[in-house]
Amino acid sequence: MRPHVEIIDQADLIWHPGEFPLAEGAAVQKHLAYDEEDGSLSAVVRFDTDWSRCGGIHHADTEWFVLSGQVTIGSEVLTEGGYWMAPKGVVTPAITATKGTEILLFREYGDWGFEPADADRPGLREDQVLVIVRSAEMEWLPVEIGSPMRFDLGGTPVPGLFIKMLHRDSETGFYTRLIKAAGGWQEHPLAHHPVYEEAYCLEGGFEYNFGTMWPGTYFFRPALVRHGSFTAAEGVGCTWIVRCDGDLVDWYTENASIEMHGTATNWGPELPHTIAPVLPQPVRSRSIGDMADRTFQ
Repeated sequence: MRPHVEIIDQADLIWHPGEFPLAEGAAVQKHLAYDEEDGSLSAVVRFDTDWSRCGGIHHADTEWFVLSGQVTIGSEVLTEGGYWMAPKGVVTPAITATKGTEILLFREYGDWGFEPADADRPGLREDQVLVIVRSAEMEWLPVEIGSPMRFDLGGTPVPGLFIKMLHRDSETGFYTRLIKAAGGWQEHPLAHHPVYEEAYCLEGGFEYNFGTMWPGTYFFRPALVRHGSFTAAEGVGCTWIVRCDGDLVDWYTENASIEMHGTATNWGPELPHTIAPVLPQPVRSRSIGDMADRTFQ
């Protein structure tokens, strides 16, 4: 299984050779989360030259989300916000990427294996087909049930959270979606879920119990890990791409606290060098630096 990752900044990660057999061109990738048992992967990929690969089938459910640049899949041209998903066993048409393009790559339940194919092969179910979406052309749908509401100047409750569903498996509930929180949106209780949750921050900023997110930061959280309380950056809010391996159910915990008691033996105030510094927040990434001076654009 993939380990708990919370949180990292992609700027702190190193580039690895791209895992794209049968491809022409140069690609490198940064591993956000990697399952060493079955090869599942979440990664940032950069194409350092014009790049191409023939049509074929992946050994894993595979998703691309275009961060910048241009990807052409079959006859479909995708730019920033473009997304495609191919279940294992479903043919992905020939694909190209222009030099400098960056994507998020998600590979689930399998490794980087790829076999050439020029005709559709049946998926495990009839509804397993290639999905292509241009998220920039989609409307944001307000979340009015199960999410805290904000209030306008007249005191009327208005949604503070919005989604764009990119893909959802009708049988398992596994989904990939964009989520946008309005500036200042808050949710106070700690929450945990029966499914894993991962997110990559695309725009804005967000504070919660594990630290602060900004564009390029990421977490992978296994099921049942408690997290909260949430506050989106004032004025700009926050936008993420979020994935879960099943329907997301929120289980909330109010009035949570952690207490530790004991008697010091070989450390204490009389030995200042043994006292851990009190930090304003957990530091999970070298690039975090001094958050007091950080502003979100």
